[in-house]
Formats: sequence, structure tokens, C-alpha cells
Amino acid sequence: MTYIALIVSVLVGILIVFGLKPSNKTAQLLLAFSGAYLLSITILHLFPEVYASDVSNVGLFILIGLLFQLVLDFFSKGAEHGHIHIQKNSTFPWALFVSLSIHAFMEGIPLAHNHHHEYLLWAIVVHKIPIAIILGTFFVNSNIAKSKAILFLILFSLMSPLGSLAGEHIQVIMTYKTEITAIIIGIFLHISTIILFETSKDHKFNLIKFIAILTGMFVAFLA
Repeated sequence: MTYIALIVSVLVGILIVFGLKPSNKTAQLLLAFSGAYLLSITILHLFPEVYASDVSNVGLFILIGLLFQLVLDFFSKGAEHGHIHIQKNSTFPWALFVSLSIHAFMEGIPLAHNHHHEYLLWAIVVHKIPIAIILGTFFVNSNIAKSKAILFLILFSLMSPLGSLAGEHIQVIMTYKTEITAIIIGIFLHISTIILFETSKDHKFNLIKFIAILTGMFVAFLA
């Protein structure tokens, strides 16, 4: 079920791009909802879990996660939180694809051993749909062949399931699961806060976006 949900979330984003051709405003609202949901799940469920463990310096690992996502942002140009730069050429964006794949792989790891597996799973699923839309939109608006774009989007959809699989079977990941979860928390904090606080132009109040954020938080609270 976990693997299927993670793969389907990306495929849904692909179908939306190639079928509905959503506007940038729609993608930003989906991002606002997913950012609020992801942040709420992180604070309500993941924070209490890692701080209840016997691991010391949990906060240090959270900071490492924040810094690690900053490095990934350098290569992805902020695609994880809605920034995308369309380039009208046929060169495949390897840096973008690899950084997004690393991010997707890592966010799948805590699913293998998290006590709040279901809540975290849906937080990642909700987050991956708009990311897949943004990545798919990049491919559609570039000169990259559609078959090649679909192939790499499918590969991207496998990254989080592979992360979860690694968390179940690789001993070093199982041994340091709390530390790794803390790093993932840092990644989630970086992404979700930027989604929520950086998308409004000229810092103007956006009622529709605010409602999307409130909805995301409310759904997470009910989870």
C-alpha cells in the first residue's frame, strides 16, 4: 500500500500535467495546502517522536537536515517548494532530477519505521503531487522529448518507495533511524516553511492561499 500510494501520487501529478494542463496558480494553491499539511504533521507527530527517544542532540540532526536541503536547493533551484525555471533547450536537467530524486529517496526512509506511518505517508503523498506537476510542467515547456520526460518522471516516482525499502532492510539506516528521521524533519521544515512564507508576491495577503493553508493544518490536526 505504501509503495503504491507513493508511486500513484507522482503519476497523478503527471496525468494532471498532460491532461488538464493546470495553471501556475492552481499548482501554488496545491503547494500551499501540502506545505501546511506537511508542516503540521511534522510538528504534531514527528517532533514528539524524535524528542521522546533516547538519542541525544536530536536538534543538531534537525539542523543538519535544514542545511542539507539548502544544498539540494542549490542544484534543484527550489523546485521542491514551487520554484521552477523553464529552459527552452534540449539539455536534460540532470542536477534538477538528481537533487529531487535524493530528496524523494530520503523522505521515504522514515516510512519504514515511523509510529505515525499513515499520517506521514499521506503528508508525503500530498506533497509529491504538486512537485510532480511542477516537474512535469518543466518537461512539457522544454524541448525534452515527451517519452524521455515520462520515463524520468516514472523513475522519480520510484525514489520514495526505494527510500522506504532501504529503511526496512539496510542495517545502518535501521540502527540510526531516529537520527535520520530528525534529518528528514529538518528537510520538511525547510520546504514547508518556504512554501508557506515565500510564495506571496509583495507580501500581500492572499485569502485563497490562506484558506488552503488553514485547510491543510486542519486536516493534519484531524489525522
